[in-house]
Amino acid sequence: MRATLIWDIPTRLFHWSLALSFAGAWLTSESDRWLSVHVFLGYQMMGLIVFRLFWGFLGTHYARFSAFWFSPGEALEYLRQVLSRTAQRHLGHNPTGSLAIYMLLALTLVVAGTGFFTLGAEEQHGLAAGWMGISQGRIFKSLHELSANLMLLLVFGHLAGVVVESWLHRENLARSMLTGSKLADASALVVRPRGLVAASMVVLMLGFGIWWFFYALHAPPEPQTGRPAPTLTAPGVAFVGPKLADNAQWREECGSCHLAFHPSLLPRRSWSRIMSEQGQHFGTDLALDGPTTTALLTFLTANSADQRKTEPATKIDLSVAAGTVPLRITETPYWVKKHRDITAADWQSPKVKSRSNCAACHLDAGSGTFEDAAMRLP
Repeated sequence: MRATLIWDIPTRLFHWSLALSFAGAWLTSESDRWLSVHVFLGYQMMGLIVFRLFWGFLGTHYARFSAFWFSPGEALEYLRQVLSRTAQRHLGHNPTGSLAIYMLLALTLVVAGTGFFTLGAEEQHGLAAGWMGISQGRIFKSLHELSANLMLLLVFGHLAGVVVESWLHRENLARSMLTGSKLADASALVVRPRGLVAASMVVLMLGFGIWWFFYALHAPPEPQTGRPAPTLTAPGVAFVGPKLADNAQWREECGSCHLAFHPSLLPRRSWSRIMSEQGQHFGTDLALDGPTTTALLTFLTANSADQRKTEPATKIDLSVAAGTVPLRITETPYWVKKHRDITAADWQSPKVKSRSNCAACHLDAGSGTFEDAAMRLP
């Protein structure tokens, strides 16, 4: 028995890159601040799967699909043999492990694909932006979360199989996937390392990362506040939202007292009531003349949350029950749910002070887009 190269370098690089990408994507899945990192890892997983599909036909012997193509019956029979401790050792993937590999490849495609469409529909970003409405993103998001949970369960099953197989045959399978070598007799096939292919993979992944964070997601300074765009000192780069309707008169009248809250943050009926009750505008008389009132009302109602031009607008509109007329953005159910994890200390921070101070945390508050990845707690 001698150390024999079984797993070429591209196969090992694919394995660990996919494992780390999935782990990173899982850890960043619930954080708006890390959204750009989450999306980057999702694209990288999709690219890795495309490579693996090609490598399954063009790679070295043990990496090819033909070397570990077993029927479901063979996989179940091997599992039975493992339980009875009679399973034979395989230099490549065993029948049960091969089934797990195919399921992981398929689930990764589903996870990455549903994430791709979620980004396009719900966030209106990426290549799929504009293909579907924001409301339809909910379906893809549910499928994305379900497939990710299934993949996590399968990963745990895969890890359990590695532990059992290593114990059964008294070899360290995890170390074999690091070194590429297993003990085998002199007649065993020795594969080529294929280092040039692996080096090309590294260059492509690094190149994509540099392009993603330095160019594709480089956000210009927020036009209204002049705040600089986030850099790589932050976990990610803010997505740039769509250009929304603007109005100089609205900014002058509403922005003279507070942030000019974009019309897309309240439904049409709310703006109509606010303007009709301007004499009692939260303890202040706006004292607007007739033409100004008409102009502002036209702009506000034409660009309200009902138009659903952004993700926040859509979710605010869907959260407000028919017949109710919220007068404060901070009273809408979506706003309350979105900010439920903000601590009292954060609200009382000298840099925040008030729930209406949106610009303290949202880089794009002035433009009204409120992109998830453009939020930073001060």
